[in-house]
Amino acid sequence: MHLTAEITIIPMTEHDLLEVVEIEEQSGLSRWGWAAYYAELQGHNRSLMLIARPKALGAESPQVAGYIAARAAAGELHINNVAVREAFRRNGIGRLLLIRALEEGKRLGASSAFLEVRSGNLAAQSLYEKCGFVPIARRPRYYSEPLEDAVVMRLGL
Repeated sequence: MHLTAEITIIPMTEHDLLEVVEIEEQSGLSRWGWAAYYAELQGHNRSLMLIARPKALGAESPQVAGYIAARAAAGELHINNVAVREAFRRNGIGRLLLIRALEEGKRLGASSAFLEVRSGNLAAQSLYEKCGFVPIARRPRYYSEPLEDAVVMRLGL
């Protein structure tokens, strides 16, 4: 059962960063850490920093279910990180976050979107392909811990 009707996508704030970093660490993403997310929130890309929060009994849940961090520059949108807390995975939350960031990127003037994904992360690659991304390149040994290639994917906006 998809929970997407029970999820709100809202701008990330500095108050969300401890949970964002926790999700990042649990998801095995390349580490940004608190300071990097905080710096992004201070810049002009803050509208591309979003969280997913479950609705709970008419109020917002204190728990962040997932997040996306993206950056727009020179007519391109770059998706840096997308992650969903393990308990909320496979419910369409990653797709909601991605769609919202793509809409915002387009509003900001981006004509294409790019991302890198671990070559072994087939679930994420499937999500991106369902959203229209296509693989265009491979970056050998791009990720560390563990060492792994990246698949570069692109979407025309």
